[in-house]
Amino acid sequence: MSQQTDDGRLLGSHEAENTVRAFASITGNWLRAPDRGNARWLIALLLFLTISQVLIQIRFNLWNRDFFNALENRDGAAFRNQIFFFLGLAALSMIVAVYQLYVKQLIQLRWREWLTRHLVEAWLREGRHYQLEMAGNTDNPDQRISEDVRISTDLAVDFAVGLINSLMMLTAFIGILWTISGPLHLALAGREMEIPGYMVWAALLYALLGTFLTWLVGRPMVRLNVERSAAEADFRFGLNRARESGEGIALIRGEEDERRGLTSLFGSVVTSWRGLMRSQRNLMWLTSAYGTLAMIFPTIVASPAYFAGAITLGGLMQIGAAFGQVQGALNWFVDNFGLIAQWRSAVQRVVTFRDVIEELDALVADPDQPTIEVHEGGDSLVLNNLEVAFSNGTTVINDASAEIKPGERVLIQGESGTGKSTLFRAIGGLWPWGAGEIRTPPRTDMMFMPQRPYLPLGTLQSAISYPAAPDSFEKEALAEALGKVGLERLVEQLGNEDRWDRVLSLGEQQRLGFARLLLHRPKWIFMDEATAALDEENQDAMMQLVLDELPESALVSIGHRPGLAAFHTRTLNLARAEGGARLVRPAKRATKRQWPRAMAKLPPRPEKARRIRWGKTRSSPA
Repeated sequence: MSQQTDDGRLLGSHEAENTVRAFASITGNWLRAPDRGNARWLIALLLFLTISQVLIQIRFNLWNRDFFNALENRDGAAFRNQIFFFLGLAALSMIVAVYQLYVKQLIQLRWREWLTRHLVEAWLREGRHYQLEMAGNTDNPDQRISEDVRISTDLAVDFAVGLINSLMMLTAFIGILWTISGPLHLALAGREMEIPGYMVWAALLYALLGTFLTWLVGRPMVRLNVERSAAEADFRFGLNRARESGEGIALIRGEEDERRGLTSLFGSVVTSWRGLMRSQRNLMWLTSAYGTLAMIFPTIVASPAYFAGAITLGGLMQIGAAFGQVQGALNWFVDNFGLIAQWRSAVQRVVTFRDVIEELDALVADPDQPTIEVHEGGDSLVLNNLEVAFSNGTTVINDASAEIKPGERVLIQGESGTGKSTLFRAIGGLWPWGAGEIRTPPRTDMMFMPQRPYLPLGTLQSAISYPAAPDSFEKEALAEALGKVGLERLVEQLGNEDRWDRVLSLGEQQRLGFARLLLHRPKWIFMDEATAALDEENQDAMMQLVLDELPESALVSIGHRPGLAAFHTRTLNLARAEGGARLVRPAKRATKRQWPRAMAKLPPRPEKARRIRWGKTRSSPA
């Protein structure tokens, strides 16, 4: 049997087995992990409840015989006793079933919680989420972490309980069925033959035939479930992207094009569902006929012994019930084939996601791999024979060497596509592709300001304090910072929860980023077009504010506007060249005395503002 991987290639049965073994390894890691909680005790309790339920079912089988014998013998007293016994047995079965379900769901929740936490930690560690997105190795990590993890853990527990229950029922009821069914005498070619426990053999043959036919008919479902999951995730991503970009789509009247794109994505969903529906239809034909025949098959097979007087009516009913239990246990694969296909596709996506993260970790950690080495802890920012490449190996910056000392203000310029932003990502430790060395100050002393600041969900106070905790700064400090960047109107909304990335314009978001900068007061500031949405007057005001408030901090900027040069002491130019852009020797910039007069007219800071504490703690960005 084969299935399909995320990149479209076929996954052979050997690789599929490796996927299941990898998930078994994840399970072992959970059960051995220090943060597993009481998972082992819960599993032991679930096993005990499962065994108890099997023993109750065995007793039900014996009750079935006694009950129908009392009816056949017209024994009223025995009949009433069996009714009372049944009520007690049913009550005990219900209690065990309820707690078995609760403990099973608790195990599923604890396992999903553990696996989700570890995947999220690995995904968000050291910019791996960004690197995976740039490398394009995995699609829709949100679905893998939320939906595929849930399916993988929930169905794994369901399967484990079902298999244990089926094996125990099979073991118990095969013995009962063997004993009560007796031998079958056949005459073939004038010779007498005796088949001991013939009902057991009949159940085995019936189940094996059903299992083989189910595998034969339903084997495409694994691949089809993978295709359906990918199509659904792509369609959901397209809808989310259209929702997030609603303003841009509406302004350029792009609704018709978006409609065509979404229709095409949903067409893939419909196509994948139709293929899955056809496979399920074919499987349903088989399982429906198989299940219907199973209701009468044991009675037909055992009827000769009943008509011959070898067994009583109670014995016949007991044989039918025992056959049903044996056949049900043997048919576990038939009954769960569709779910197994869904589970294996989800497991494949989870394991692939984990493996890609681990491969990226190994790539970065391997000293023999040609990756960019980033060393923290120095006083200056040093680029030493740096080569920056795309994830496909194309070199974008070649042989770059430079040193920026504490307190310097350096502007990096160059044509579009020369890798300026990618250079910042490499400095921030997000871009491992390339070669050479980068020595940086401690990460806690650095703060990066992208063109679109990240505003987390929650209150405005949490957005301006990010990545520190919302209560890391005094309300007075927050209000002062907002006032200095011209966002006084937001002071009254600090405690309000909203989608601030939608409520605020991009220019207001950039000014909020400067307010965040004033609160954290880093020693090294990296700006990547951080003022691109501001007019020149506001840009000059924000840049002057940084120099006034953080005069000792180093400033490294990427920008195209000519006015930015006046706020920096030198410039590094990335010049396009064959084999990758190269850094041109820095040129000295104008001194502060030569800055435009407009900046000299900015109002001085009020004395009262200087006396306000910036916060309870000096939090630095992670």
